[in-house]
Amino acid sequence: MQHLTFPIRSDKVTMTVAISEHIVSATSPFQTIDIYQSTELGRMLFLDGHVQLAEFDEHAYHESFAHIPLSGMDKPQSALIVGGGDGALLRELCRHESFTTIHMVEIDEMVVDTCQTHYPELNNGAFQDPRATIFFEDAFAFVKNPPQKYDAIYIDATDVYEEEDGSLSEQLFTETFYQDCAKALTENGICVTQADNPVYCPYSAGPILTQFEKAFGKAGFYWCQVPSFGGYSGFVWGSPNHHPDPVRKLSANLQLKYLNDLNYALALSPIPFGDLSQ
Repeated sequence: MQHLTFPIRSDKVTMTVAISEHIVSATSPFQTIDIYQSTELGRMLFLDGHVQLAEFDEHAYHESFAHIPLSGMDKPQSALIVGGGDGALLRELCRHESFTTIHMVEIDEMVVDTCQTHYPELNNGAFQDPRATIFFEDAFAFVKNPPQKYDAIYIDATDVYEEEDGSLSEQLFTETFYQDCAKALTENGICVTQADNPVYCPYSAGPILTQFEKAFGKAGFYWCQVPSFGGYSGFVWGSPNHHPDPVRKLSANLQLKYLNDLNYALALSPIPFGDLSQ
């Protein structure tokens, strides 16, 4: 039996999983792409050696990412996904019948192609949804001159990793980019970004929250449980007017597996570990 060790926080915190098959390994002009079959967490996607998702718990991450910001929003019609080439976040947004336009801007077409070929059930046909359009280009330039304004913007980019230089997503975690996102929002729109593991990587969420407050006016933090990420994943949202409702106000037709009333309330509660101010 082969084993794969991967970082949660550089070499300070790692996880090791048993691997039954290395399904595909590809190298794009931007990054390495690997999909493994693990014995306990199912199929897993890695970019540049960092875990992006696992079949076992990806629904917890993507349901929380997609739906919590929309709670209490009256019939959102347009959304933009920055990154998200695996298609799982797009899958979740396609559950909302009110959306008429969902744009995705992804710099690496090979991520989409690899996941479509070797893990198609992840997007569950979302790439073929007539409301979805994919732009294979640089998100930094795209958001500066977007084709329209959006009710929701999701930044599903890879992390900027501690002790690693030259991250592909480095420009997407800057105040300049967040200001461009704010200009691309509708009056009651919301922007949300993934913010790494808030327990083991607390250096991410705190600065992002400060930048979001400056760029959008209102900002907040929430989290969910993702065992394959070392237990937790954090998110930061910003908006000029909207905020996720304190109680779950989402359509009963979404057919979610993780985001019930209990886990929704947990997402908005304080984390009992760590300190985001550090």
